[in-house]
Parts: sequence; C-alpha cells; structure tokens
Amino acid sequence: MSTSKSDGIPAARPPNATRRNARDGLAWCAAVVLVAAAACLPSCAYAHEELLIKPLAQVKVTALPDGTLYWRIENFASVTQARAAAGPWSLVVEAADKVWLFTLGPSGGASPGSAKVAEVGPIPRVTAQEYLLRINDASGPPGSVTSVHSHPGSEAFYVIDGEQSIRGAHGTLHVKAGQAEPGHGADMAMQVSSSGTGDLHALVMFVVDAGRPFSTPATLP
Repeated sequence: MSTSKSDGIPAARPPNATRRNARDGLAWCAAVVLVAAAACLPSCAYAHEELLIKPLAQVKVTALPDGTLYWRIENFASVTQARAAAGPWSLVVEAADKVWLFTLGPSGGASPGSAKVAEVGPIPRVTAQEYLLRINDASGPPGSVTSVHSHPGSEAFYVIDGEQSIRGAHGTLHVKAGQAEPGHGADMAMQVSSSGTGDLHALVMFVVDAGRPFSTPATLP
C-alpha cells in the first residue's frame, strides 16, 4: 500500500482501479474453470462402463450341419428335458430364470416338449478344421459398451431385456427386447452396446473357427 509524501497517510486507490482489478480477478477465475472443464471433456465422453460378457456354454465340433444354417432358440421346463432333446449342435443354458436350448441347423425344426422362442439366420458359414459353438450372456446398463473387436466366425443375437446395438463398418444394427437378429460374419470389426432406456440382457450365439483366438482387437472408421 502506498503513502503520501506529505504526511505518511496511506493513499487511497482510485475507485476505477479497484473495480478493474476485481473484474480482472473474476475473468482469471472463469478462464481457469473453463480450461479445467475442457480438460475433463475427453475423459468424461469416453468413460463408458464396460458391457459385461459371460460365457454360458460351448462345444467343439469337427463339422457343421449341411445346408443353410439357422439358430433355433427354445425354452424347456427343466435342464433334464432340454438335455434330452439336445443334438450334436445344441447348447443348453440357464438364463433369466429359464432353461434355453440353442440348436444350429436347418430352418423349420422343432424339439419335442419345447416352447419355440425364435429362429435366427441365415448364419454365415466359416471354414475350419474344428468349430466352436458358444453362447454368451451380455448385460449392462444403458451406455455400457464393448471395445471394438472381431471374431473368427459369425454371431447372432437374442435380446431378453433392453436394446442392443451392434456398430460396424456399414452401419448400426439395433435389436430390441424379444427380437433375434443375425450379426456380422468372420473378421468384421464391431462394437456392441446397451442402447435402450433400461438395462440390457441378451444371449449371443457364435459359430467360430476353434483354432483361432475367439476375440481380436479391431478398429472402426
């Protein structure tokens, strides 16, 4: 603080200078806040929860059924009944308080004692010495997402609850609750997400080359 030369009394600051300093201080604080917010934006935009993927059942086979392939989805009253109806290209799982039988084969089949849920296809074929058939459980809240990846074969989707979106190089496939859709063929990059207003719960069917890694990191435009 300055003093006058005549009597040592502190010299008062001009009112305009005081107001200018206050404005400069506020402007500086605002700039700091904006910079901090901008720095947060990239991490906030991409901080999505990971979609939870859980294998439920799988089997390896040395050959696939003849003809055009479909997945037949059926419910049974018990695991015992489902296993009794299962064939060499069938998988039995328990999910959402139900017993499910997934069978790969031609269109139009039916298992005795079953309640048919859906039929999905055609399923793209893959050529391999040995094949892996697998059923995965996919779940997560809205906005949860997988990394971009590919599989050495085809997949198909049945959504129990919510909505599932599959983004690929040629667009995005949306599958709603109660719907079944075939997905991408072998080695096509994709990213799967929960895109509805409620939690996603889906069952995913795979036919892949058993001699290659099940999932491989990939990129999308």
